Amino acid sequence: MKFFANTRTRSAAFPLSPVAAGCALFVSAMSGNVYAQASAAPQASEQAITTVKVSGIRRGIEDAISVKKDSSSIVEAISAEDIGKLPDVSIAESIARLPGLAAQRVGGRAQVISVRGLSPDFSTTLLNGREQVSTGDNRSVEFDQYPSELLSGVTIYKTPDAGLVGQGLSGTIDMQTVRPLSFGKRTIAMNVRGEKNSLGGIANAKDTGKRFSVSYIDQFADRTIGIAIGYAHLASPVLSNETGLYEPWKTDARPGVPGGTYLMDGLKSVARSGTNKRDGVMGVLQYRPNKSWTSMIDVYASKFKREETANQFEVALNDYNGGYKPGLLYSPATTANGVLTGGSASGVYPLVRGMYNDRKDEIKAIGWSNTLRFDGGWSVFADASFSKATRDEVSLENNLQLSNAAADPFLDTVDLKFATGTFSHIAGRLNYTDAKNLYLRNTIYGSGYGKTPQIEDELKGFKLVVSMPIPTVLESYFSGVDVGVNYADRSKNKVQPEGAITLRGAPGPVPNEFLYGQVDLGFAGTGMIPSWNVPGVVSQHMNFKPSSTESFLISKAWEVNEKITTSFIKANIDSDIGSVTVKGNVGVQVQRTEQSSRANYFDGTAPVGSQVKPVHDGMTYTDYLPSLNLSFGLSNQQTVRFAAAKQLARPRIDQLRSALDFNVGTTDFKPSANGGNARLDPWRAKALDLSYEKYFGNKAYFAVAAFHKKLDTYIFTQTLDYDFSKYIPGTNAITAIGNYKAPYNGNGGKLKGLELSASLPLSLITPVLDGFGVSASATHSKSSIAIEDPDSSIGKNIPLPGLSKRVTNLTLYYEKNGFETRVSQRKRSDFVGEIGNFANDRTLRYVVGEDVVDFQIGYNFTEGSLKGLGVVLQVNNVGDTAYETYGGDRNKPLEYQKYGRTFLMGANYKF
Repeated sequence: MKFFANTRTRSAAFPLSPVAAGCALFVSAMSGNVYAQASAAPQASEQAITTVKVSGIRRGIEDAISVKKDSSSIVEAISAEDIGKLPDVSIAESIARLPGLAAQRVGGRAQVISVRGLSPDFSTTLLNGREQVSTGDNRSVEFDQYPSELLSGVTIYKTPDAGLVGQGLSGTIDMQTVRPLSFGKRTIAMNVRGEKNSLGGIANAKDTGKRFSVSYIDQFADRTIGIAIGYAHLASPVLSNETGLYEPWKTDARPGVPGGTYLMDGLKSVARSGTNKRDGVMGVLQYRPNKSWTSMIDVYASKFKREETANQFEVALNDYNGGYKPGLLYSPATTANGVLTGGSASGVYPLVRGMYNDRKDEIKAIGWSNTLRFDGGWSVFADASFSKATRDEVSLENNLQLSNAAADPFLDTVDLKFATGTFSHIAGRLNYTDAKNLYLRNTIYGSGYGKTPQIEDELKGFKLVVSMPIPTVLESYFSGVDVGVNYADRSKNKVQPEGAITLRGAPGPVPNEFLYGQVDLGFAGTGMIPSWNVPGVVSQHMNFKPSSTESFLISKAWEVNEKITTSFIKANIDSDIGSVTVKGNVGVQVQRTEQSSRANYFDGTAPVGSQVKPVHDGMTYTDYLPSLNLSFGLSNQQTVRFAAAKQLARPRIDQLRSALDFNVGTTDFKPSANGGNARLDPWRAKALDLSYEKYFGNKAYFAVAAFHKKLDTYIFTQTLDYDFSKYIPGTNAITAIGNYKAPYNGNGGKLKGLELSASLPLSLITPVLDGFGVSASATHSKSSIAIEDPDSSIGKNIPLPGLSKRVTNLTLYYEKNGFETRVSQRKRSDFVGEIGNFANDRTLRYVVGEDVVDFQIGYNFTEGSLKGLGVVLQVNNVGDTAYETYGGDRNKPLEYQKYGRTFLMGANYKF
């Protein structure tokens, strides 16, 4: 079965990419030389020991290698090069460079992360070990809401242990802030960057931005009290050039198009303009009066605002132009392989549209932990936490068409070319440049429409862990036992008022006081169009009264509640088998989940005034999740790891809504509905992992890892028979059984993969290459799971969302005497992405594989009056890699977007 259009036949089960092959051959070639250096080291034991302080790029790499090496689970890690200096501008970009992980770009920025080929729904994100709320209607975290400058590191757990609460099925991403008492002295760090985008300004949006951060860390009262405070500000332009085609591709008849040809109902060219603004604050108060007690309070808060306007030229090609004559006619229509590829379409009535969106997100999190240590190896850890996220969003549209005071239509002929690998072509033959000729009017899409969705997510948690010594008889095998319980109470609710935007008076042009500059859509052949202040026009000249009480809107409001009690016992393994050390853990986690949802539905058969009815549903279930992690320490710093576990991921929160659209047929009198399913079981899986790792101190390593997951269940949207007994009293339904379209549990399948990774300073090979280094990884994944999604338009037998068969990462760096430079590439093959459409609903599209390259160069002053100062230049997306989607086959394009190159220049200072 071919999942992707560019699938090739291969003879090997796990083919090596050039990066993967390079990793293997390179490490093999250099191993002898490194071993020689290692074996020679003891002969110099009588020489004076010189301490070398590692900083910058190498410090971050070596700290991350130490985390990986010392962990009892299979993990990947990122460590900050210095305070406020994670290796990338975005935390998501840093995470996406790790083996087995990949990022999906949203609006040109790495925003959501797939772990081992599974969509973000299958992983969980923690901050300092605590599960995080999200501002979307599902669970996955948007990482651009967490400033990289305020994080000290990230650990990704690819295998769980019984004590890891909030674990995901594919992996668990734990972001960490600093611990002030871990620092030897007061530290103040500042970073500033100026930003410029290569696309240039669009409409009222500038092509420049800025980011600034400051961190303060100090210790008091004989180092019994430590504080850390950080602030980060971001103001970044939102700029893009785009073309988009309507979904889906279909074989409907169109005048002038050969019968049976695949075509679509319209397309648009877009220049997007706007700004991202984010302010983040981090604070840590650590109190350690003695070795027996440590108390810590940490807080995090962020405000994120994204304001943008899609300035677009749009043509409907569905044979409807408002009822004017003549109608649509392709003359000529060009086709290839049964697909419409372009032509000239007459009798159309294009629109010039302003699609405005203003999104405001807030996240607040606080946690208080206490660790008490007692004589005899006993300890108690207690943690209480609270987090809350809110989203307030406004989406508005204005629609203009060529007209005059007499309201005459101006039909046009447009020249079209639908392309892959570049922008589609859409050029009208009339002039759309002069704003005075474009009227706010009742177009084929109305004069406008708006939505004001709101989301609130709240999570309260408490955790208690008791660690105790092992009985004497078992001391040869175990070092201790952890017993704990965690309680999490989460509630998420969403409302989405919406409604038409109508004119207050007669049709007319946009008033001059609301006009911005001209927008150039020449990249798509469209030419210049005007842009304007959409919310200003709506406020002064139009009516917009969003409602949530219309019949079709009742089901868009819902609340989901989860109460999860997790208890666990974990024995920590510490033993020897001959010369082989054995470490790890074995245990079981028991999760009791109480899930419920409250909402309303509209019953059109009920009397007026009693048509809105409540619906409450839910279920309780318990899962037993055993896990085993073994780490075998061999000679020459070699480690073999094995892990086995049962895992789960809870359903998407919006899938658990009890809201539904209910109806009784007027001819067959059968009930039917579509909506959510509060009785969903989670995704469940069994996982096996095997890893071989070779370390060279904490300077270098090579690893190969294989993983296998058997998903026992998957969640699909299906239409099945349903018992509507509790909905039909008082209706004219003649039966209780009808069709209900909703998410249901279905059969799963297998997912397996192979990961290769290596990190090496080239000085270990020869002193001539001192300062040079390389980090690389390659992942190949396969899945037998094919999903069905009737709400998407990309066909059947859809591969797992987020799964790229091939993912590679490569970083080359040089760092010496204060000078540092780095080139990084992340590359992935085609995958299915989850995209939010205009209806704020999730839809699936095939996304063309990406090859994104970033570059950085800088200098750090290490002595003299400028000591502590560093200057840096960064270029992100060096090749201006496009974001491209398609509908099932590559010859059915959907979107093509370019975001430009981003240049950042600035300085950092630490003292």
